[in-house]
Amino acid sequence: MTAAAHVPVRSAATVMVVDDRPDLQVLLLRRRAGSEFVGGMSVFPGGGVDPHDADPEVAALCDGLDDVAASARLGLAEDGLAYWVAAVRETFEEAGVLFARHEEDGRPLDPAEPGAAERLAADRRAVDAGETRLADVVRDARLRLAVDAMHYTAQWITPVGPPRRYDTRFFVTAMPKGQTPVADRREAVDSEWVRPADALASYARGERAMLPPTLGMLRLLASYPDSETLIAAALRDERRSDRPVRMAVQGRDRFHILLPGESADDVPPGATILDTEAWVRLRRGEED
Repeated sequence: MTAAAHVPVRSAATVMVVDDRPDLQVLLLRRRAGSEFVGGMSVFPGGGVDPHDADPEVAALCDGLDDVAASARLGLAEDGLAYWVAAVRETFEEAGVLFARHEEDGRPLDPAEPGAAERLAADRRAVDAGETRLADVVRDARLRLAVDAMHYTAQWITPVGPPRRYDTRFFVTAMPKGQTPVADRREAVDSEWVRPADALASYARGERAMLPPTLGMLRLLASYPDSETLIAAALRDERRSDRPVRMAVQGRDRFHILLPGESADDVPPGATILDTEAWVRLRRGEED
């Protein structure tokens, strides 16, 4: 067995944050060109699941979902809630957006309240730098993590070959009102709202670099007219069965994703279809 086959597969969570501006757009970050991993690529916020994400003290701060229900949705025996926690944490660290609500009355976090924006920015820097934990920030501010705002949509496992491999669960969520995404300037140097179809078109023109999972999920998002319709579909689909996705490669680093129901007739001439470990739960808009 080759050394590449022994690369450990790490658990990860990725978040597709959508907003109507006025039509459906999704938040994309651009990784620093010199980054060791996916340098210069357009990505959704996300990253590895940390051991702390599975701590019982963190689970006690989560609203609307417990580990039993979360694990069942992912087909796991336990620790499924850690993926939702990682999704919230990574979005906070990388984009400065915190999915949380007030403990006392369930009000969504509002950065417009006096001093809230400054505290949020300082807490984001501290969590990102590892100086404090998200659980401490949430508990000290008397908040709860709005994990129920994150809707499970897909699973993608990095194939053998790359130096890093991830078992990534994808989530979709609506942008919380009153907050503004800001790239952390460490891993991500820029953030932008973009129509999914426009992002795919810029990739096709060679103007944007993206990994296959990003391309596949953008194709799904592009089939929806607005965030309300998308989130309603995600709510229905997060409890449905997974459906396999395939990938076709055309030339060097040119990918085409075959969504469920598509065949080899749907790929460009000369493309090679590869086996993948990828499954989506979210249906395309035209399937609803």
